[in-house]
Amino acid sequence: MLKTKLHKAGFIITSFMLMAAASGNKDIRVPAAGAPVTRTFPVDSPGLSRHIFDTAGLCTCLPEMTPTEKESAPRIRLQEQARDFVEAHIKENGPYYGKIKAKSIPVFSMVDKVFSEYSLPRELKYLAVVESKLDNRITSSAGAAGLWQFMPSAARSFGLKVSGKNDERRNNYKSTVAAAKCLVYLHGMFDDWLLTLAAYNSGPAKVISAIKKSGSRDFWVLQRYLSPETRKHVKKFISVHYFFEGHGSLATLTKAETDAHTRAVSDFIARTQLPSSNSDSLQVLAETIRK
Repeated sequence: MLKTKLHKAGFIITSFMLMAAASGNKDIRVPAAGAPVTRTFPVDSPGLSRHIFDTAGLCTCLPEMTPTEKESAPRIRLQEQARDFVEAHIKENGPYYGKIKAKSIPVFSMVDKVFSEYSLPRELKYLAVVESKLDNRITSSAGAAGLWQFMPSAARSFGLKVSGKNDERRNNYKSTVAAAKCLVYLHGMFDDWLLTLAAYNSGPAKVISAIKKSGSRDFWVLQRYLSPETRKHVKKFISVHYFFEGHGSLATLTKAETDAHTRAVSDFIARTQLPSSNSDSLQVLAETIRK
């Protein structure tokens, strides 16, 4: 959740200004204090791909393949730096996540629809499991509440009403729209889903500081400059993702890992000499993901 560093509206606005400066995207608007944030990215913005993977962990953009080709097709692998944590976390929490999964369809269907409208990877919905276990009644000791665990000031900055009995953080649909806006802004700044997830937890200033201290934009390199809570938060997301999906996606990769996977898919198509029309279509998608 957005922790106490996002508790004051002034910090939130400063964060957005940093985002705009770092991204270089002229479409980003810095909101006035307390003003609702509106989405300014077009639906097909580069970097906000709707790349989808099937139950075997294969990109659905790949053309029909023979069984032999499927065996050698590129798949997203679980990072070695996360493997021990993910395996232990799923072993310990699997039965509980199974109960959440059994009743998750209504909430996830709504989140899928909203995230699709904002061109966000649908797999980011698992962040809600990490944040609130899909229970919008939860309130943290710091005062974050609802499905996406917004602090009051952050919630207001993303268009939610938080006053008295009218707390829209507990409205699943409205809070999901706010979460989508927040994720779009953070990704517009970092162009990396793991850094976006880290910033959602700690606030973007902490991630910027870690980038400067480490000299790297690779989460697995700079994570040692983040708090233990934020490091764990990102790995918990990867764990929940693997539990629910059985494999990874672009949402579990760094920017460099995403680029490497995209190149691997393009090279695979070239090696297997798949139809040029399919290859051309994938190349367009690959270029979108790279940006």
